[in-house]
Amino acid sequence: MDVLRIGCAAGFSGDRTDAAIGVVDALVAAGGPAFLIFETLAERTLALAQLARRKDPDGGYEPLLVDMLRPVLARCLRHDIRIVSNFGAANPEGAARRIRALALELGLPAPVIAVIHGDDVSGLEHRAALEAAPPTSLDARTIVSANAYIGAEAVARALEAGAQVVVGGRLADPSLTVGPAMAHFGWRADDWDRLGRATMVGHLLECGAQVSGGYYADPGLKDVPGMARLGYPITEIADDGTAIITKPAGSGGRVDAHTVKEQLLYEIHDPTAYLTPDVVADIGDAEVDELAADRVRLTGVRGHRRPDTLKVNICFESGWQAEGEISYAGARADARARLAAETIRQRMADAGRLRVDLIGSCSVFGDDDGHLLAATGARASGDVRMRVALRHSDREEAQRLEREVLALYCCGPAGGGGVRTSLRPTLGTRSCLLPRELVPIRFELLD
Repeated sequence: MDVLRIGCAAGFSGDRTDAAIGVVDALVAAGGPAFLIFETLAERTLALAQLARRKDPDGGYEPLLVDMLRPVLARCLRHDIRIVSNFGAANPEGAARRIRALALELGLPAPVIAVIHGDDVSGLEHRAALEAAPPTSLDARTIVSANAYIGAEAVARALEAGAQVVVGGRLADPSLTVGPAMAHFGWRADDWDRLGRATMVGHLLECGAQVSGGYYADPGLKDVPGMARLGYPITEIADDGTAIITKPAGSGGRVDAHTVKEQLLYEIHDPTAYLTPDVVADIGDAEVDELAADRVRLTGVRGHRRPDTLKVNICFESGWQAEGEISYAGARADARARLAAETIRQRMADAGRLRVDLIGSCSVFGDDDGHLLAATGARASGDVRMRVALRHSDREEAQRLEREVLALYCCGPAGGGGVRTSLRPTLGTRSCLLPRELVPIRFELLD
């Protein structure tokens, strides 16, 4: 049976830079057609990349691009393992040029690199459409980035044109898997069932080690061996789109029905209608079967006609966030931390609502007033770090919070120490839909 192997070596920007080594070792050992994908974008990553590009016009792509590729680029090119990624972020062409430079630094022939264009819709030609799309319009001066989630078709065309490396910006996470499958098997862009199956396989791969036990681990309840040497996932896709999920032999982690089902349902709002740029995937009748240790088969996925619109994420400047932290330890630490918080609240009463977390008592649930702590009967810790945060449109007002936390050193309560403060600009996010025809997508091969 013709099997296509696709390994995932990153699930977000900042993932482990050595993850690709074990995946490439496994792909080389298995032989046959194979791809390596890197998924490095999240909702705000592109806005941060745009800000980075304002400082450096040649930047704006994945900061760890070279660290991720350097250990494996030579082997991938030597063994015809093609690379597909969205680590172009705000500057796919810049990323492509850096990859070519890396190849030359390593003494390799320049690879054929394709750049996907079209996801950036922040320009003037799209402004009227963005302003007309609900929710209400934004001040154009505050927009940092606007990117459409684009699909797999351009990736497939680029691979058919001979690309050894494909670099995009906001390529939708599952599309990194769908594109190689389309190109390898020759699937049509309206073969909804096959595209639906490949989309859910891509969904399993897109978060890297989540599906191979990383985010699943919970000692004593969901034990995962070898967490320090987790194997990243590999899929074996057949021509009909059904697939087996596995990981490199001998690596840490686990791939079983439990890990696969957790990841399958991750970020799915409607199991029968998972909306992507390529297809509406339907896992209402999906089946997950364990074939052997670390080998799980996914079947029963269907696909429906793709949406007529594309999702767009708009990131915009939204003011400033100030934070301050101070620690209290020993007897009555919790009470002293609460008194410190109340002192800050009163002195900053005119600045808006503060977010207070008593880390070590009950911070995760945003229990500013201690209601949850009292209701659950949880014991107050003997070591509490009080964190307070404020968002404000005015920088000077936000900076007041930093000064008030610092003043707790001598203004009390007793025994506070280890103050840290920070002030940074904030980004807000809104999403809207644009008609597909307003987002022309193309690829070009780097000269």
